[in-house]
Amino acid sequence: MNQFNEIADLALRAITKRAKELNMKGTAIVAVSEGDPIRSWTSKMLVLETFKKVPAGDEPAMNTIAVAYSKAAEMADTLQASGSGVRPPLIGEYGWPGGVVARGKIGFLFAAFSGGPGEDDAKAAQVGLTVLLEKL
Repeated sequence: MNQFNEIADLALRAITKRAKELNMKGTAIVAVSEGDPIRSWTSKMLVLETFKKVPAGDEPAMNTIAVAYSKAAEMADTLQASGSGVRPPLIGEYGWPGGVVARGKIGFLFAAFSGGPGEDDAKAAQVGLTVLLEKL
């Protein structure tokens, strides 16, 4: 786990690079947990320009940090991508896509992005998860 911070930085940079390519602003997170079931993890977060989305049309204001961690929380329970629909969202979860999870060499690896459409959030998160899988 000592190397996590450096690898997390690489993964977060990859996520934010992809998010920029998709014209998104928001929040990226990555996490690793050695346990099964998940009881603790180490995580790191990076804001791409802003974590607050102002209301636009029918869309309410949003805190993308909160949404990104909600996606991660859902994955900690289901061990499936956020928004997978394997069960109804619990209070505190939104059931939105944009988070991905996989088992790595040292445990479960999580990546999530919040700031754009769920499908694009998932595309950004996936590149971060790929970095984590290559290194952890």
